[in-house]
Amino acid sequence: MTAANAEMLDKIKSGQGFIAALDQSGGSTPKALKGYGIDEGAWSDDEEMFGLIHAMRSRIVTAPCFGGGKVIGAILFERTMDGEAGGKPVPALLWERGVVPFLKVDKGLEAEADGVQMMKPMPDLDALCQRAVAKGVFGTKMRSVINLANPAGVKAIVEQQFAEAKRIAAHGLVPIIEPEVNIKSAERAAADRLLLQETLAALDAWDGAPVMLKLSLPTEPGLFQPLVDHPRVLRVVALSGGYKRPEACVELAKNPGIIASFSRALLEDLRASMDDAAFDASLGGAIDEIHAASVA
Repeated sequence: MTAANAEMLDKIKSGQGFIAALDQSGGSTPKALKGYGIDEGAWSDDEEMFGLIHAMRSRIVTAPCFGGGKVIGAILFERTMDGEAGGKPVPALLWERGVVPFLKVDKGLEAEADGVQMMKPMPDLDALCQRAVAKGVFGTKMRSVINLANPAGVKAIVEQQFAEAKRIAAHGLVPIIEPEVNIKSAERAAADRLLLQETLAALDAWDGAPVMLKLSLPTEPGLFQPLVDHPRVLRVVALSGGYKRPEACVELAKNPGIIASFSRALLEDLRASMDDAAFDASLGGAIDEIHAASVA
């Protein structure tokens, strides 16, 4: 392990902060831009759209408050990893600011079957992992979704996540495994319990370096404590899952040992029209609020 990787590992393992999710991809980019105050008519093709979202992300990662020590990691979209901010490659700039870079690697979701949405195949995963390593990325993230408490579906989701995690770990990267439970599900509590059971079984069978888990906040506070305490888990992080930031922070604080990895809840007050001082003040306020809930 390189000195930088050992330092990154220590930061993620014991850092008092949270992970920013800046990885909206093709399908969710228009929604992210709309939230930022840029409507669909502002671009004529995908290149322009991705240019606008890159400008937004560059503004976030170069903002003074983003390097203040409360953000310990950031999950990037592939184009963001390949791009520059502040005249430097984004992963290098992040690590210079004490923020550990991760890369979203999944290619989106399959149609629902057995109450879940599996990840689409990732034939280019090994090549992507090699590129990520070369750019100084520490880990990856991949998402699938659980809509119903279907035992076969939940088992399949967890098995797929851990199988892909094995491929990722072979490159020396730390995989973030994200089997998201839909917080609007009528069967959410039962799905949480099934996910806990299957994930513990998969972890007990895991023979590699510790992995990370990114989970929806459970309906029952403290339910995921066995995952937080598991020796093969480096860190458990939570997604906001559609909660507004105040609600997401309240739910997060009920689960000691889990830190945030919020996207919408982090960015919801930012607007393209803000001047730099207002932008930094707004982002800084969100960072302070999420940090406080993460270390509560």
